[in-house]
Formats: sequence, C-alpha cells, structure tokens
Amino acid sequence: MGKIIAGMSMSLDGYINDSAGSVEKLYSDFSELHDAPTFQEMIKNTRAVIMGRYVYEMADPFSWANETYEFQAPIFVLTHTPPAKYPKGNDKLTFTFVTDGIESAISQAKKAASDKDIQVIGASTIQQCLNAGLCDELQIDIMPVLLGKGLKLFENIDTDKIKLERTKTEEITRVRTSMTFRLVK
Repeated sequence: MGKIIAGMSMSLDGYINDSAGSVEKLYSDFSELHDAPTFQEMIKNTRAVIMGRYVYEMADPFSWANETYEFQAPIFVLTHTPPAKYPKGNDKLTFTFVTDGIESAISQAKKAASDKDIQVIGASTIQQCLNAGLCDELQIDIMPVLLGKGLKLFENIDTDKIKLERTKTEEITRVRTSMTFRLVK
C-alpha cells in the first residue's frame, strides 16, 4: 500500500517562502536536486499528487501538459472554484479540481494511486492534511538560508494531535538536508 507523504522545502528559520511569496532561495539547487537519486526514487514511486490552487498557479500549469513536470501522474487541485480553463494534460498527467475538501481529495488520489505513493504539496493543503490526520509521512527539506519573514508551514496546525517519529535524515544535495518523519497514529 502506498503512503500519503506531505513534503516541503523550508528555510533554516522555518519559512516556506519569503515575504514576497518567492520560493527561489529554497530551490537554488533545483537542477542538482532533480538529478539526486532520492528525488528520482520519489518521482518513480508517486502515482498521484494533491496540491492547493496557489501551488497550481505558481508555475505555468499549461506547461505541465508536456513531459517536463516531474510528476507525470494525476494531479488533484484543492480549490473553492475550479478555473474556467485548464490544461488537458496527457496520457499520464491529468487534472482534477476538488471542491469538497481534503478528505475527498485524498480519497480520489488513493483510487488513482492504487498501491503507489501520494505526494501532498503546498502549505495550506499540508496543514489541512495534517490536521485531519491523513498523512503517513512528513518530509521536510531544510535549506541553509534565513528568510526572516514569509509563510510558515507549521502555523495553523493542531500540534497536540501530531506525534512524529524521525525515520531518516539525508543530505540530498551539497546544501539540502532532508528529514523524513512517520506520523504516529
């Protein structure tokens, strides 16, 4: 059975973007990261992705229909209102806009993923998933930068309900440290 994995990159001081909303400093090593064996293994094991509307719109979603987006898998976008226009996708990558909550997105992603992993990305989406007790793992990549201000992933989390057990720590690139935690249920 696949796992539901929530993952983000963050600065050493706990921010997932800067005060202008940029994530650029957190991905200065993207080409190295993309080629890292751990990253390639994650891509291989992922058969569905859940993200929020903000993450969907951060990049040009119309460029995802080609095969350059790492996750060539069904993508479930959590939103209040689906966009009027969206990319068709391809034979592997499809878009489903979910308007009835995180539980529905997880249920739909599980059907699409079969026995493979589901990646959950985006701050609000991860917060909802953690608060609902729907994650199996939390993967946090720490970058050696201080942003000082911005969005923090662990705001709006019911920390009393979440218990973590570290299962892995790894240097993914020459600057990125990844920590994986199992959520104790």
